[in-house]
Amino acid sequence: MPQDSTNILLHDSILAENALQDSLHHFLYAQQEPAPHVWHSIRVPGPGGITMFILVILIMGMVLYWLPLFGKRVFQLLRDRKLFSKARMLYWQRHAQYDKLLAQYMPYYRKLDSEKKELFLHRTLIFMSAKEFKFNDIEKEDRIPLLISAAAIQLTFGLDHYMLDYFTTIYVLPNKYRYGGNEVPFQGHVSDDGIYFSWENFLQAFANYNDGDNVGLHEMAHALAFVNVMEDEGGDDGFRSRFTEFSKTGKMIFEEIQVKGNYLLGSYAATNYNEFWAVSVEKFFEQPAAFRALLPELYKAMCELLNQDPLSRELFLHPIEEIYNQHIAKAS
Repeated sequence: MPQDSTNILLHDSILAENALQDSLHHFLYAQQEPAPHVWHSIRVPGPGGITMFILVILIMGMVLYWLPLFGKRVFQLLRDRKLFSKARMLYWQRHAQYDKLLAQYMPYYRKLDSEKKELFLHRTLIFMSAKEFKFNDIEKEDRIPLLISAAAIQLTFGLDHYMLDYFTTIYVLPNKYRYGGNEVPFQGHVSDDGIYFSWENFLQAFANYNDGDNVGLHEMAHALAFVNVMEDEGGDDGFRSRFTEFSKTGKMIFEEIQVKGNYLLGSYAATNYNEFWAVSVEKFFEQPAAFRALLPELYKAMCELLNQDPLSRELFLHPIEEIYNQHIAKAS
């Protein structure tokens, strides 16, 4: 902030007709009636004026600080209203179709009760409406954005902030692909420009849901960590603090499997902590009973982090905040 400056111009050209006038009287007269020839004058503020000046500066600073945050929040509210409207229309038009597709391809969805299925579908449609799906050498199908969005919602279903706002684009390729200078072809990856999937491998992962290998959940886990740990866009302060708690257990186990290995998590989880996190998410959802039996402390930490327990009928550990549900209900 530039330094404030105050220019004080003192220009006194008082002409007194009586040269014998008392100097004290002259001074008092000059203070009461500024001379007509003084063309600019600024008084130095007294203690009260300084206090007011500082108060004004503080208020201006607060306004300048909060205005961008307020503007961002207004933008988010307007965006959310638009997304709710779009998702509501999709819900009206294709509810039965989408419900059938989710039940066909998503084992997680099939196990939900009717109320949670409705909630899950609402979130999926809002997520899908917010993202741009780009199809590279593959024909566009309605089920593709729906099922990819559902993978994100499965992971974030227990969280209040589930949109992964940092990522606006999801790229879909027909099968495994080369990326960068890597020799091994990719099934999916996450970078700062978007989330990428091999559609063939995505479908296979949900078709073989109990094998503990799911590229959809794996890459969405990377995206969730990216949003909340590496970036400050669309994150969740509650998730961040819980991730710190999760890592107190997670890093200890990660360091242990780097030395001893682990039958459940496998060797790929020992590559680095990011892969340990993503592999743990896959096992948590696809093999929860084995996970809880073999790594009970890590399983409990994951339940707390994601606010859901796949082995519990209630599913959620704590209630989640719902506002989109009210929008759908009002319009139904």
